[in-house]
Amino acid sequence: MKPFPTFSLDACDPGWIRRKTESLYHGQYIQLENIHYRTPGRPDQDTIWTVARRKNAVIVAPQTSDGKFLLVRQERLPIQRTLWEFPAGQIDDTDNKDSPEVIIATAHRELHEETHHHVDPAHGELIPCGFYFSSQGFTDEHAYLFLARNVVRDATVSGELGEDSECIHEARAFTLEEIRQMIADNIIIDANTLALFARMTALRLISP
Repeated sequence: MKPFPTFSLDACDPGWIRRKTESLYHGQYIQLENIHYRTPGRPDQDTIWTVARRKNAVIVAPQTSDGKFLLVRQERLPIQRTLWEFPAGQIDDTDNKDSPEVIIATAHRELHEETHHHVDPAHGELIPCGFYFSSQGFTDEHAYLFLARNVVRDATVSGELGEDSECIHEARAFTLEEIRQMIADNIIIDANTLALFARMTALRLISP
């Protein structure tokens, strides 16, 4: 597997200084902070910004041997909709959240949990496609993108897809043209799937 870039706040661009952090809320899935920054454009005065902290995540585009892609149909509580999406999940190892080994292991885990598929050990590969920020004006959360080629069904598992906290109705294979049409028709509307599809297209991993 080729190396892929990771992001860490400990290695931010020159000229950025976090002078003070005030905790506003600390929950299981999100923390809110007021942060006092000095920035390259405003080096002599504090800029205060409210930032949501969330675990980083992975997003996986599972591709079967016949070229189709698996999508999961998952309930999303904040918007009260059930959406077709690529499998995704948070990185639980907060101490090593930007370690390539942890990121890759999380990608394999989420693929298996949400679709009951895994990368064929003989003919498959997990291809890194970089990372992106889901809402950079609101949170520093970022997600690592992967294409999983030649995924196969795990015949040893059955039952519900996903974890107990999730509600995934089904996982289904779609052709590339069907996914394109779902994007055009505003059926696929989550940022994760749209970002990964765009990145795979730009990298020429799928046909433009």
